Amino acid sequence: MFKRRTPRSLSGWARELIYPRGGFRRAVRYVLHRMRRLPDQPERVARGFAAGVFISFTPFFGLHFLGAIAIAWAIRGNILAALLGTFIGNPVTTPFIAITSVGLGHWMLGMPGALDLPEIGHAFARAGTQLWLNTSAIFTPRQMHWDRLVMFFREIYFPYMIGGIVPGLVAGAAFYWLTLPLVRAYHKLRASRAEERAERRRLVREEPRE
Repeated sequence: MFKRRTPRSLSGWARELIYPRGGFRRAVRYVLHRMRRLPDQPERVARGFAAGVFISFTPFFGLHFLGAIAIAWAIRGNILAALLGTFIGNPVTTPFIAITSVGLGHWMLGMPGALDLPEIGHAFARAGTQLWLNTSAIFTPRQMHWDRLVMFFREIYFPYMIGGIVPGLVAGAAFYWLTLPLVRAYHKLRASRAEERAERRRLVREEPRE
């Protein structure tokens, strides 16, 4: 009943991962709609969403969901809101997050030189290629090499991790204060509508019958 009439191809999945079919504006509206309807206290929802935003500024790709859940649990935030908050780290925003975090990390660690976005992308690609070759070398006579991975960790990954803390905290705090009144307003609206429905039912019951 709930399956698609035409199964989505692998290329379709990849295309929608990079750019949603309805556009990012529609995706943002969907996230906001789901977040404000979460059945939890507004403070917990806002804390959870902030946790997801913060983890999006870290280089722990593939572990953002688990990281968001862990942080939300630690600060008593809503878990589902934390997962929704990771949407901030998407294919459009991640390049800007990466270049900001890596640049700030280099400055905080006193590392000379500044990397631009293509250099960061090439470093990720070279490290990923070497990681794949080392993994496949387990099953072949090929020798493992670690030079690119060591250089990547020292020049990209570690500065990214350190430099992402400050903008992650700032963005998380900003989204917390933006989310809190939004969820409160929706809960107040939902409560008032529930009261109106209850009042209408009461008036219907009290109407004299002929």
